[in-house]
Amino acid sequence: MGMAHDHFQTVEGQLNWNAPMFKLYEKAKRNGKWDPAEIDFSRDKTDYGKMTDDEKMVILPLIASFAGGEEAVTIDILPMVQALARQGRLEDTLYLTTFMFDEAKHTELFSRWQREIGIGGINLSAFHGDSYKRIFYEELPERMERLYTDDSPEAIIRAATIYNMVVEGILAETGYYSFRQIFKKAGLFPGILRGIDYLNRDEGRHLHFGIYTIQRLIAGNEKNFRLFIGDMDELWPHAYGIIDYLTTLYELQMAQEWVRSSLVFDAGLMREYAKKQFEIRKRQVERGRRYENAAELDEAWARAVERKTSF
Repeated sequence: MGMAHDHFQTVEGQLNWNAPMFKLYEKAKRNGKWDPAEIDFSRDKTDYGKMTDDEKMVILPLIASFAGGEEAVTIDILPMVQALARQGRLEDTLYLTTFMFDEAKHTELFSRWQREIGIGGINLSAFHGDSYKRIFYEELPERMERLYTDDSPEAIIRAATIYNMVVEGILAETGYYSFRQIFKKAGLFPGILRGIDYLNRDEGRHLHFGIYTIQRLIAGNEKNFRLFIGDMDELWPHAYGIIDYLTTLYELQMAQEWVRSSLVFDAGLMREYAKKQFEIRKRQVERGRRYENAAELDEAWARAVERKTSF
């Protein structure tokens, strides 16, 4: 038999209406109203049909990375929900219900797009290299699964670091940037680019959750901050390895004289963008060190929300 409940917050009292994650929950209700099924992919299908085989080979590795990544974060988020619920963090739990719904839509978006442009039956797993497998097949599920039995600060920091800071804050952000650099500039795929805009907005909220979750555990706790920094440094070579694999694949392809492709992007720019995101995520979390404890941090977050400024 599982753990029994001994009280209910909304029976003995109220929700904490000023809690940072309740504010984020309200924002998700307002801004998360989009449906992948309502996006028109007819132009995308036409664009893909006109492409050369070489141009299609630019797209497929990106889709393999996005589709697998979105499915992974969808199926791996539940342990975080349960861990914070066990801790009595009801407002965080409310927000995470919207988080799960977001990720389900992201998974649907890419699968729907693959089907609509005619590549739904292609197995793209060959494009998942060693670094990708280390992050998505091994580290992510292992760290998240740990939360079923261990909701210690260390376990939560390690889970939020890989999920929110690395997968969402570095890899997804670099992926969005890549899509826009390649396809928006070329005037291609308006449907999936519209979907990317929705994803980007959702992920902004997800990043706020991850930043807050780690910040409240490092406020007044230097040991936990060093754990976070060490974890980021440990994961970085594998995260960068994913970007380097995709960009190197493109460079090798374009170096061949026989390649016919009008899709051009600066691979070095993509690598630098990923490095920039790595540094940004560390700085964002480090701001939590300004506060002596989580209560002070919560007050600062509440003020930032009222001013509608970033934290």
